[in-house]
Amino acid sequence: MNTGLRITAFAAALAATFGTAYGVGESLDPVVADRAPAHGERHAPPPTEADGRTAHDTPPAGGLQISENGYRLDLRTPRVTAGHRAELRFAVLDDHGRAVTEYRREHGKELHLVVASRDLLTYRHLHPTRTADGTWATPVDLPRAGGYRVFADFTPARRGAGNLTLGADLAASGSYRPQELPRTGGVVRVDGYEVELTGTLRPGRASELRLSVSRDGKPVTDLQPHLGAYGHLVALRAGDLAHLHVHPHGGPGDGKTASGPAVSFTATAPSSGGYRLFLDFKHDGVVRTAAFTVHAGVAEETDPPAPEHSEGHGH
Repeated sequence: MNTGLRITAFAAALAATFGTAYGVGESLDPVVADRAPAHGERHAPPPTEADGRTAHDTPPAGGLQISENGYRLDLRTPRVTAGHRAELRFAVLDDHGRAVTEYRREHGKELHLVVASRDLLTYRHLHPTRTADGTWATPVDLPRAGGYRVFADFTPARRGAGNLTLGADLAASGSYRPQELPRTGGVVRVDGYEVELTGTLRPGRASELRLSVSRDGKPVTDLQPHLGAYGHLVALRAGDLAHLHVHPHGGPGDGKTASGPAVSFTATAPSSGGYRLFLDFKHDGVVRTAAFTVHAGVAEETDPPAPEHSEGHGH
């Protein structure tokens, strides 16, 4: 690639990253960015009292703010090069500008870190390590140039502090080619496994999402615990990458939750629109990710697309 084209591509990546960040810190739940409906997609009307939903019923979305409740995400590696391994460094600062060094452990970790591309095609659930001075670090290798969002999910140990999901923008330089949100059906294949999604994500209303794992046509009944559950689900809204809190039903050792093939979650979409669901599950000692595209508040298609093959996401 010639120098002029490379600079132009990087500028486009920066524009994609920072151009969508103007609302960060000013709103908990901005409107999804405008986009033309995909083939066969129909936009649902906004919630109304007539159908039992109101705008006030929708839960706040996470990850849209870089600071909240006296805490700020300090991303110290705002740029990386696509296709090259780099160290991602960050810290969580309190209202005095000091790095937080004490956290409550949740799902086996003090802090959960997710990196997702703006087009939601690339997803990484990473496990950073923390030094004594409060600096977190983790290696990362992002395959494509463009804008990314970094999500830090944590609960400070300070009394009265609640769970927070803070977000910051990350740019990966290189040749940038924007892509549309992929369409998937109810079944996704990844590394020889099939994951089936049943249930509907609803705006302003809690609903159950059930994901069943099989391999070679046989149900997987010996899923292994991962982050305190038999599956970990992250949901991100297309357009602004709002982070949804998704809660699993039961867990290992509770005497009633089976180790597969199904893992169930409760989720509420803050608005209608497109979302990507990323299920991490562990089997035979390896964590794999199955990614689904769903549309909250949109009528289901009568002729769903063929099963998608997920890329091998790193952990």
